[in-house]
Amino acid sequence: NKPRLILLNKSSLADPKITKEWMEYYKSLNILSLDIDSINGYNIKNVVPYARLALKEVFEKRESKGIKSKQIKALIIGIPNVGKSTLINRLVNKKVVVTGNKPGVTKTLSWIRINDKIELLDSPGILWPKLDDYDTSYNLASLTAIKEEILPIDKVVIHILKKLNDYYPNILKERYKIDKVDFDEITNTLDEIGKKRGCLIKGGEIDYDKVYSIILNDIKNGVIKGITFDRYE
Repeated sequence: NKPRLILLNKSSLADPKITKEWMEYYKSLNILSLDIDSINGYNIKNVVPYARLALKEVFEKRESKGIKSKQIKALIIGIPNVGKSTLINRLVNKKVVVTGNKPGVTKTLSWIRINDKIELLDSPGILWPKLDDYDTSYNLASLTAIKEEILPIDKVVIHILKKLNDYYPNILKERYKIDKVDFDEITNTLDEIGKKRGCLIKGGEIDYDKVYSIILNDIKNGVIKGITFDRYE
């Protein structure tokens, strides 16, 4: 029941239209949210002011009692590989915590002084103990919030292709030179992508592992941008 500010990080990789819809949703719940990007610095300068805004009632209550507002102490929390450590480094303006484009880099709790206005308790990425929902599990795996070995790589890639097929057919056409995914016979689609991307082994057979790797890395490395799989509806 603490005041909170929801930061929608990696906004340059997400679909701006859907990000706006999520922010409107949080607004309807009276929860403050801000779209940011820790890599390029977008909206980072607004994080601390927004944190103070989230605590406006607390500050006003303290001041009405003649108590001077102290430094903000905040817990930064989120799923793995969402960019918490990169955000902290950007706020401090130097590398104070280790980062990596994979889940599980941060291992311990640690206090980091951002400036005289705010101090952050950094925490490792956390997920629910059990993910029963198929779509949620595979959305997380597609965007590298779950370690690659947890779920079958072929199913993760097929999930990515399904989402692109449903929401972003233009990316299928531009990046993989296909009009749609053949879900009745998925190997036809994988073969088509494999041939066009040179994923061949001896005898002209398709190297499916290479096809999977290309599609996963296209998302992991930000080659494919402007996509959001989680929808408000």
